[in-house]
Amino acid sequence: MCIFFGVSRTAYYAWIRRSHKADKDIERMQWVQETYTASHQTYGYRRITLWIQEHKRVVINHKAVLRLIHKMGIRSVARKRRAFKKLDEIESIHCYPNILKRVFAATKPNQKWVTDVTYIHI
Repeated sequence: MCIFFGVSRTAYYAWIRRSHKADKDIERMQWVQETYTASHQTYGYRRITLWIQEHKRVVINHKAVLRLIHKMGIRSVARKRRAFKKLDEIESIHCYPNILKRVFAATKPNQKWVTDVTYIHI
Protein backbone atom coordinates (compact mmCIF):
# COMPACT_ATOMS: atom_id res chain seq x y z
CA MET A 1 0.00 0.00 0.00
CA CYS A 2 2.86 2.41 0.77
CA ILE A 3 4.36 1.81 -2.68
CA PHE A 4 0.98 2.44 -4.33
CA PHE A 5 0.53 5.81 -2.61
CA GLY A 6 4.20 6.75 -2.89
CA VAL A 7 4.72 7.09 0.87
CA SER A 8 7.63 5.66 2.82
CA ARG A 9 6.93 3.06 5.51
CA THR A 10 8.38 5.33 8.21
CA ALA A 11 6.09 8.21 7.22
CA TYR A 12 3.08 5.89 7.27
CA TYR A 13 3.78 4.66 10.79
CA ALA A 14 4.50 8.20 11.99
CA TRP A 15 1.11 9.26 10.61
CA ILE A 16 -0.55 6.33 12.42
CA ARG A 17 1.03 7.41 15.73
CA ARG A 18 -0.02 11.04 15.21
CA SER A 19 -3.60 10.22 14.22
CA HIS A 20 -4.47 8.88 17.70
CA LYS A 21 -3.34 12.02 19.51
CA ALA A 22 -5.79 14.84 20.19
CA ASP A 23 -5.28 18.13 18.37
CA LYS A 24 -3.45 20.53 20.70
CA ASP A 25 -4.99 23.53 18.95
CA ILE A 26 -8.62 22.75 19.83
CA GLU A 27 -8.75 25.14 22.80
CA ARG A 28 -7.01 27.90 20.85
CA MET A 29 -9.37 27.38 17.92
CA GLN A 30 -12.32 27.81 20.30
CA TRP A 31 -10.84 31.10 21.53
CA VAL A 32 -10.35 32.31 17.96
CA GLN A 33 -13.91 31.31 17.01
CA GLU A 34 -15.34 32.99 20.11
CA THR A 35 -13.47 36.21 19.35
CA TYR A 36 -14.43 36.08 15.70
CA THR A 37 -18.14 35.74 16.44
CA ALA A 38 -18.02 38.36 19.22
CA SER A 39 -16.52 40.88 16.80
CA HIS A 40 -19.27 40.25 14.22
CA GLN A 41 -16.63 38.74 11.91
CA THR A 42 -14.71 42.02 11.57
CA TYR A 43 -11.51 41.24 13.51
CA GLY A 44 -8.38 40.12 11.71
CA TYR A 45 -5.59 38.07 13.22
CA ARG A 46 -3.92 41.04 14.93
CA ARG A 47 -7.02 42.17 16.81
CA ILE A 48 -8.00 38.58 17.59
CA THR A 49 -4.55 38.11 19.14
CA LEU A 50 -4.93 41.24 21.26
CA TRP A 51 -8.45 40.25 22.33
CA ILE A 52 -7.33 36.78 23.44
CA GLN A 53 -4.36 38.20 25.32
CA GLU A 54 -6.53 40.79 27.05
CA HIS A 55 -9.64 38.76 27.87
CA LYS A 56 -8.26 35.24 28.31
CA ARG A 57 -4.98 36.38 29.91
CA VAL A 58 -3.07 33.95 27.69
CA VAL A 59 0.11 34.69 25.79
CA ILE A 60 -0.40 33.64 22.18
CA ASN A 61 1.70 34.50 19.17
CA HIS A 62 0.08 36.38 16.30
CA LYS A 63 1.58 33.88 13.85
CA ALA A 64 -0.17 31.04 15.68
CA VAL A 65 -3.46 32.91 15.44
CA LEU A 66 -2.88 33.48 11.72
CA ARG A 67 -2.16 29.77 11.25
CA LEU A 68 -5.35 28.84 13.12
CA ILE A 69 -7.41 31.29 11.08
CA HIS A 70 -6.11 29.74 7.87
CA LYS A 71 -6.76 26.27 9.28
CA MET A 72 -10.35 27.21 10.19
CA GLY A 73 -10.93 29.01 6.90
CA ILE A 74 -12.33 32.22 8.38
CA ARG A 75 -11.84 35.72 7.02
CA SER A 76 -12.67 39.13 8.38
CA VAL A 77 -15.50 40.96 6.67
CA ALA A 78 -14.88 44.60 5.78
CA ARG A 79 -17.55 47.01 6.92
CA LYS A 80 -19.54 48.88 4.32
CA ARG A 81 -18.70 52.54 4.04
CA ARG A 82 -21.44 54.95 4.94
CA ALA A 83 -22.51 57.56 2.44
CA PHE A 84 -21.39 61.08 3.32
CA LYS A 85 -24.25 63.39 4.25
CA LYS A 86 -24.02 67.15 4.15
CA LEU A 87 -25.28 69.15 7.10
CA ASP A 88 -28.00 70.64 4.93
CA GLU A 89 -29.47 67.17 4.31
CA ILE A 90 -29.73 66.32 8.02
CA GLU A 91 -32.81 67.88 9.58
CA SER A 92 -31.97 66.97 13.17
CA ILE A 93 -29.01 69.37 13.41
CA HIS A 94 -29.76 73.01 14.01
CA CYS A 95 -28.47 75.27 11.29
CA TYR A 96 -28.07 78.95 12.02
CA PRO A 97 -27.40 81.77 9.55
CA ASN A 98 -23.93 83.30 9.33
CA ILE A 99 -24.54 86.75 10.76
CA LEU A 100 -20.87 87.69 11.19
CA LYS A 101 -19.86 86.89 7.56
CA ARG A 102 -16.14 86.82 8.53
CA VAL A 103 -16.05 90.48 9.53
CA PHE A 104 -14.31 90.11 12.88
CA ALA A 105 -13.43 93.75 13.54
CA ALA A 106 -15.60 95.37 16.22
CA THR A 107 -16.01 99.06 17.03
CA LYS A 108 -16.60 98.56 20.78
CA PRO A 109 -16.00 95.73 23.30
CA ASN A 110 -18.45 92.81 23.68
CA GLN A 111 -19.99 93.54 20.31
CA LYS A 112 -18.94 90.30 18.56
CA TRP A 113 -18.20 86.98 20.25
CA VAL A 114 -16.77 84.01 18.35
CA THR A 115 -15.52 80.59 19.33
CA ASP A 116 -14.11 77.45 17.77
CA VAL A 117 -16.29 74.35 18.12
CA THR A 118 -14.30 72.01 15.90
CA TYR A 119 -13.41 69.89 18.93
CA ILE A 120 -17.05 68.79 19.25
CA HIS A 121 -17.63 65.44 17.53
CA ILE A 122 -20.79 65.47 15.45
